[in-house]
Amino acid sequence: MSKKADIGGKRLISLSPNRWLQWITNIPNVEAVEILDSEFQWLSRESDVLLRGMSPECGEFLLLNELQLRYNNTLPRRMLAYSALALEKYNLPVYPVLINILPPSQNPEIPSSYTAEFQGLQTRQDYRVINLWEIEAEQVFEQSLLTLIPFIPILRGGNNETSVREAVRVLRTDNQFSELENLLAFFATFVLETEVVQQIMRWDMAVLMESPWYRQIVEESEKRGEKRGEKRGEKRGEKRGEKRGEKRGEERGLRSAIELGLDLKFGEEGLALMPEIQQIEDIETLRGLRNALKEVRSLPEFQDFYRHSSPPQT
Repeated sequence: MSKKADIGGKRLISLSPNRWLQWITNIPNVEAVEILDSEFQWLSRESDVLLRGMSPECGEFLLLNELQLRYNNTLPRRMLAYSALALEKYNLPVYPVLINILPPSQNPEIPSSYTAEFQGLQTRQDYRVINLWEIEAEQVFEQSLLTLIPFIPILRGGNNETSVREAVRVLRTDNQFSELENLLAFFATFVLETEVVQQIMRWDMAVLMESPWYRQIVEESEKRGEKRGEKRGEKRGEKRGEKRGEKRGEERGLRSAIELGLDLKFGEEGLALMPEIQQIEDIETLRGLRNALKEVRSLPEFQDFYRHSSPPQT
């Protein structure tokens, strides 16, 4: 049986905290002291990682990491709130950084500060922004930024078989990094054919789906669905018998996986298909759409598959 892989943000950073801290802050002799509790009463997310660092020049400080699949306009306010809460709880200087994994579908400008004014009083919180799609894959290899190795396929210059093979080789040099291979494979499927990915590495999607990282992405997709009014009566089936409840649960899981794939591959254009897909109740059709997202290379290709596989509307 495959071992579950704990590949949430905290686990990623904990595998090489010193290198991560040095890369983020550009302080060469800084050392990570510990990963702190980032749960601030009502605010708690898998993507938040609070790291306590120390350097001779700067002394003791906090590195607040916010990892996001895609940027959204609520993040500047979140960075303000989390920075203030970290300062209040630990009474140390806070260096906040926002790491965006995938580019926004409509390419908005991503601010690096929160600013507001009310009745002549001003509020401001600066933070560093790192967009992974702007990071050179070669830089990650050269600087041994092991935490970023799973993201190689989506980094600049990393969307090719040679880079993915090198990323696999690096992960396999140390057993503690082997668990990241599934995450690397996950992102690799969006730039390479699935068969190629399977040839290059061990890939167990079931393992990835059990990880905090995958669940975080699915939860973010579900929240977007709620705002669009697409999510209706999640627990309705549970009250109508065990078998029907299981069927509804599988439907929800498949729709979430489809929504995740559409978002990662095609952004808002792909997500525009979700209102129709939400109406599909046939399990085999949903499974087919989920599997197709691993193979198709373009939105028109997926739309063609969708048209031919969807059951007729009654």
